[in-house]
Amino acid sequence: MALPNSKFKNFIPTIWSARLLNNLDKSLVALQFVNRDYEGEIQSYGDTVKINQLGNITIKDYDGSDIDDPEEIDSTQQSLVIDQAKYFNFAVKDVDKAQSNVNLLDGSMKRAAYNLADVIDQDVFNVASTGAGVKQGSASNPIEIDVKNAYDTLVDLGVLLDEKNVPSGGRKIALPPWFLGLLAKDPRFTKDMKVLANGVVEGANVGRFNLLQSNNLKKGTGGALHVPAGTTDGLTFANQIVETEAYRPEKNFSDAVKGLSVWGRKVIQKDALADFIIKPKDPEAVGETGS
Repeated sequence: MALPNSKFKNFIPTIWSARLLNNLDKSLVALQFVNRDYEGEIQSYGDTVKINQLGNITIKDYDGSDIDDPEEIDSTQQSLVIDQAKYFNFAVKDVDKAQSNVNLLDGSMKRAAYNLADVIDQDVFNVASTGAGVKQGSASNPIEIDVKNAYDTLVDLGVLLDEKNVPSGGRKIALPPWFLGLLAKDPRFTKDMKVLANGVVEGANVGRFNLLQSNNLKKGTGGALHVPAGTTDGLTFANQIVETEAYRPEKNFSDAVKGLSVWGRKVIQKDALADFIIKPKDPEAVGETGS
């Protein structure tokens, strides 16, 4: 018989399984676009980290005479505010421990951790696209992508970053699956493409971008997507799990776990990030509704 008053009504003590059904999870890739240089300086929600950036230094001609007085170096200051906080709090009903061989609490913790990471992934991509200093396409007029231009638009985007003096080493771009499908039909693109569990497209490089795949990209109207591209110099991220506690709810026969994660993220070098705004030219051909 099913456990009374239990959220896990499908668990029957006499037919326990040693496995839990795997979820069809998205790859979480946004944190591959950030640096975490200031993470060790935060402790709690509401903390602020001051980030200083030096201005340029003038190079002058020397003719053997006295040199000028030393120039004062300008600096600008930015603030990374830890202004995001999310928590989880779940309970697992007691079961007959002598008959159970599945650690529901452990499995639920893994699910909570993934769902928290999924929220962070979407948040970071949203901030990256909003704060990017390089734009290709616009929210009102996204670039329509098909087989004929998918490859070339990435090359053009790489040129835009070249013009902003963005280093070519470590450049990344996160693309939707349908874009990668169109690239695979171009003879210039590698036919040995393999998408790894972390979203990295192994063995593929276009326009000097390392390619990644994500379903967490920022969505616009009319089927538009905001695709982030650039290096980790552009966006900083700091995160702390400030509380995790296992406890016994007073009014229930269950084990419970609660946790709190806080984070902040900020675009600190806007020209190191691009917002590539696109949509499929033929949504039905790539399995998209265009909504």
